[in-house]
Amino acid sequence: MRELSELTEVEDPAWPVLGEKLRAAPVPVEILEADAAEGAAALLRTQVTVRSFLGAFLLHSGGAFVDDGWLRVYGSPSAADDRRLPSLARVNGFPADPAADPGWRPGAGLVVAHDVLGGAFVLQGGTADETGLPGQPGEMVYFAPDSLRWDALGAGYGAWLSWMLSGGTEEFYEGLRWPGWREEVRPLDGDRGLTLYPPLWSAEAHRDLAGTSRRVVEMAELLGLARETSVGLDETDPGFLGDV
Repeated sequence: MRELSELTEVEDPAWPVLGEKLRAAPVPVEILEADAAEGAAALLRTQVTVRSFLGAFLLHSGGAFVDDGWLRVYGSPSAADDRRLPSLARVNGFPADPAADPGWRPGAGLVVAHDVLGGAFVLQGGTADETGLPGQPGEMVYFAPDSLRWDALGAGYGAWLSWMLSGGTEEFYEGLRWPGWREEVRPLDGDRGLTLYPPLWSAEAHRDLAGTSRRVVEMAELLGLARETSVGLDETDPGFLGDV
């Protein structure tokens, strides 16, 4: 494993560029305060440098609510902000004491974000044969709650985050938003999401999304229901979707 100094003392750190993207985003972005110690621990566990957008975000950000909280991107929040948005370490079940289990790695990949509908964004951790997920190592993949399927996004973390911050949420979620969604989503903390009835994956919901009834639930319940439904309908277990 590389030492912390090897991960932080690099040429061309990404934070000046990423920080400007966060501040200048055309969609509303709330950036939470980072905890330096938590960020350093996350870097050591993931072994990414701050030259990457992922490393820079982990070290300098407590996470972000993007587009009024529709998308929640995980970082290393301070104790106060951890009540609003869990850390990437918690979502992925990082061991509390890295020294006790130095060989630990996340299973199929790293869960880096969720959306309010229970969609999970994962940084692919190996080949498709190794992980059971589509795409290539280092590629972003998405578990879509409207299809209960994984999709490879054709981009790494940096390109994906840049796209989301530049307004990509509007294109990515086309057809999955209803009139007045901002007022429903904006008050929610990161451990809460929205469940729809008829369910988002149903033909009825696709025909009349605005006509669905929506209820605030714990994100853990939303993710568990998606996994359970996928197994029940297709006999396909999507695997770990994050611990929120």
